[in-house]
Amino acid sequence: MKKVTSIAPLIRILILSISIIICSNLFCGFASGQNKIIQLYPGTAPNSKDWSWNEQETKKNPLNERIVYNVTHPSLTAFYPDSVSKNATTVIVCPGGGLHVLMIDHDGTRVARELNRKGIVVFVLKYRLVHSLTDDPWKEMISGSGDSISESAILKMAENDAANSIIYVRVHATELGIDPRRIGIMGFSSGGTLANFLAFHSEKESRPDFVASIYGATEVSDKMEVPENAAPLFIAAASDDQLVPVSNSVNLYTAWVNSKHSVELHLYAKGRHGLHGFPAESWLIRFEEWLVSQNLVDSN
Repeated sequence: MKKVTSIAPLIRILILSISIIICSNLFCGFASGQNKIIQLYPGTAPNSKDWSWNEQETKKNPLNERIVYNVTHPSLTAFYPDSVSKNATTVIVCPGGGLHVLMIDHDGTRVARELNRKGIVVFVLKYRLVHSLTDDPWKEMISGSGDSISESAILKMAENDAANSIIYVRVHATELGIDPRRIGIMGFSSGGTLANFLAFHSEKESRPDFVASIYGATEVSDKMEVPENAAPLFIAAASDDQLVPVSNSVNLYTAWVNSKHSVELHLYAKGRHGLHGFPAESWLIRFEEWLVSQNLVDSN
């Protein structure tokens, strides 16, 4: 009678091998797949359950670039470099747009792809906006028309979206393949308002490990106390900014200096709102150098 060899151990090994392959493929899908969209909330976003309008895109704006409006379901769009180290630094990017639109390409995808070249993982945040009543949100923003919901109410929602984006990324750090201790936030214009808000006001779970305020719209006053555990701060703006007074950036820098926290400021004589033209457009290179000085990315 022939001895029957049990195949159970072989089956277990096969199942384990398949599981490892599947898990590896899932991570590689995250690490190499661009534009993976992550919904920030499991259902309807808090305090906006009656919002029935849909997110839209248009190029109706002076830059003729893609903008997003009528965001009702906040989300993160993932941008991964070709290879991700186990201690990868992450930047959550908050595009500007006066709380009416998101300059999703100028302040979002363009920046994400540049940072990817440095091995940085980027999540572009779509936060809630003022409801546009037409297909020309830029015109509504300039004219001051739009939904009756106040901008202050929308700002509070957007601030919550920014805080929850940090919480989400940190909680899912292992799954996302990033370092939970190297999660920063970068904001442009009104998106800078969100980043600056978290620089001043954040809980332990939502505290950014570093902050970048790019022509951020935040009027800093003596009543705004810099927290004891304030994150390192990078600031860039132009002296001829026609929309956000450069004093916003200068006063923010002064507050960090006076509180003896790490801060770096780059002011350009010309560049207007958006840091256009040379040398203002080199601000991103200065930011990458700053990340190296903070030991957040390698110098090579």
